[in-house]
Amino acid sequence: METAAILELAKRLAREAGEIQRRRYGSELEVKTKSESIDLVTEVDKQCEALIVETLCRERPDDAVLAEEGSGHDREGAEWRWVVDPLDGTTNYAHGYPRFCVSIGVERGDERRVGVVYDPLMDECYHAVKGGGAFLNGRTIRVSGESRLENALLATGFAYDIRKTHDDNVTQFARFLKTARAVRRDGSAALDLCYVAAGRLDGYWEFKLHPWDVAAGLLMVEEAGGRCSDATGGPAPRSGAATLASNGELHPAMLEVLRRS
Repeated sequence: METAAILELAKRLAREAGEIQRRRYGSELEVKTKSESIDLVTEVDKQCEALIVETLCRERPDDAVLAEEGSGHDREGAEWRWVVDPLDGTTNYAHGYPRFCVSIGVERGDERRVGVVYDPLMDECYHAVKGGGAFLNGRTIRVSGESRLENALLATGFAYDIRKTHDDNVTQFARFLKTARAVRRDGSAALDLCYVAAGRLDGYWEFKLHPWDVAAGLLMVEEAGGRCSDATGGPAPRSGAATLASNGELHPAMLEVLRRS
């Protein structure tokens, strides 16, 4: 019963934050930088995070909250932890590119238990519960059945330090580009993972992610019948670093490409 209540709260908060994003989309924004000149934040990120965190403080005061913009709070001994990306795809949002979402993952101990991702422009709400399946607007979703990498549609992304390091995913991108049918780079890890879960993408990989990028999406893929791991085939890290997600059928082939890269 508690898990069901957490799911409903996560869905409500995702939709409320998504409504803020929808109202402000295309308007003049105050855009600032964070770790790098290409790492952006807007007042909409902060408004959405404030809505979510303040509501959790009122309604779930014993829970811990990890939020991208830093307004979350740790709770020593907390049973549940909420991992929040209030606006995944900020660069897209700041440029008026229609590819962004709200992502909320909820963990119990070390286990991902609930995930909600909401795309406000498409009005698509993805959700998953550990052991309970994955859904899009209430309909069950499953990963694709594609078994040949040369027929696969993949997605990836690049870290914000790409201008300063050779560990930049460019070699891996080139190898997959010449191996798969096509590779997309659309700027929202949470939506990319949901698209793998829904069978729109066959696989996804990315490095140097953060917990809020993957907390909801990894559970979505797993509950839709897919496989998630790190870049060597080990367990998918809670941190998000070196993340690989696929329909399962393509996982060995994708791991081999990463190994050769």
